[in-house]
Amino acid sequence: MQLQEVQLKEKYVTDEQGNRIGIFLSIEEYQKLLEQLEELASIQAYDAAVLLNEEEIPFELVVSEIENNRK
Repeated sequence: MQLQEVQLKEKYVTDEQGNRIGIFLSIEEYQKLLEQLEELASIQAYDAAVLLNEEEIPFELVVSEIENNRK
């Protein structure tokens, strides 16, 4: 799994002295960033689970178990 690079076209909000204090992003850029954060969180959770559990569980089995628990 590889994260796709997001090309940002940010616009900065500045104070009276010209210091950057905020940023504007398009909704599309913001949504892409949120998707990447979710994907990164999933990767980190998987990595943490692998470190805690020596036995590997196939990805397909995990997805199947999650789907069965939703029903």
